Amino acid sequence: MKIAQIAPLWESVPPSAYGGIELVISLLTDELVRRGHEVTLFATEDSQTLANLVPGAKTGLRSLDLSPEECMVYLEMQLSRVFERADEFDLIHSHVGQDALPFIELINTPTVHTIHGYFPALSKKLFQQHPHQNFVSISEAQQAYIKELNYVGTVYNAINVDQYTFHPEPETPPYLAFLGRMSKCKGPHVAIEIAKRVGIPLKIAGKIDHLNEDFYYKSVEPLIDDEQIIFVGELSSKEKNEFLGGALATLFPISWNEPFGLVMIESMICGTPVIASINGSTPEIMVDRKTGFLCDEDDIDGMCAGVYRIAEINREDCRRHVMKNFTVKQMVDGYEQVYEKLLKESSSQDENVLSVVSNVINELSAK
Repeated sequence: MKIAQIAPLWESVPPSAYGGIELVISLLTDELVRRGHEVTLFATEDSQTLANLVPGAKTGLRSLDLSPEECMVYLEMQLSRVFERADEFDLIHSHVGQDALPFIELINTPTVHTIHGYFPALSKKLFQQHPHQNFVSISEAQQAYIKELNYVGTVYNAINVDQYTFHPEPETPPYLAFLGRMSKCKGPHVAIEIAKRVGIPLKIAGKIDHLNEDFYYKSVEPLIDDEQIIFVGELSSKEKNEFLGGALATLFPISWNEPFGLVMIESMICGTPVIASINGSTPEIMVDRKTGFLCDEDDIDGMCAGVYRIAEINREDCRRHVMKNFTVKQMVDGYEQVYEKLLKESSSQDENVLSVVSNVINELSAK
């Protein structure tokens, strides 16, 4: 197949540090190339890929001092490049959300969207204007956000399990880990409260986006004392491996309907159990009381109890769960099935059109 993959321009593919979407795109794209597909990746110029790379910006836009309007211009130029070449591809796979929706109405090439995030109110209205387009959810829970969309499958995200080291025991002295964006919905402030209640150090890693600066500096930074509560900033892949693997448990106290949550499988593949709130996809990704503990969102006492009971979790079970359910092979198998389904449907539609045209010609000839 000739496949176009459209990546966001916010980070490189793969990302140098934080960037779950770009990591998934990288794994998917390179494995498709290994399987013999001809793949073109539309991404930043500093991306590293086995595919044919078409750059939309020199580097990830997050590292540049650009306004939202300037970022949108870069994305629109990138989308224009993709869809001007639409006839060159058997299929187009978009990872950029609502921005690609209007373009797809103008082309005949089968196109599928993977929606990696959530649906803000205004974006939701745009999606609802294009419900007939093809969408892949990254969890069953995600489909509840806009039920009327044409979901052609659910494909779970994956990680390259070979890049993560199994840690049979946590480090001594023990610590809890939090890895994620410094936003209220991710719950770093809740993780701090849990750590203080149980009296175990907490190491916090993640990025601080401009939109989250106010929350971070008001609600998180004042609680950081560099003794029990430690902020380590953004981490490289190698650093993240050691950070999660050495932890007693990873805290994931989200307060929003997380569509996947890559950090959960990154933690479990290292052997580290996860203590998470029941929101969005967490019950699909974790197994309560086997790979960690699931608690109600406001149940801080329950999460603290999970920390006290963490010795009940077998760290090997955490790794086995990821190996069974969230490998690159499984993810790419899932996407190949979606691609083949869409191409088959497109071929059937073309045959129907030709049949109708042929019938019309025959009727005119008979007259």
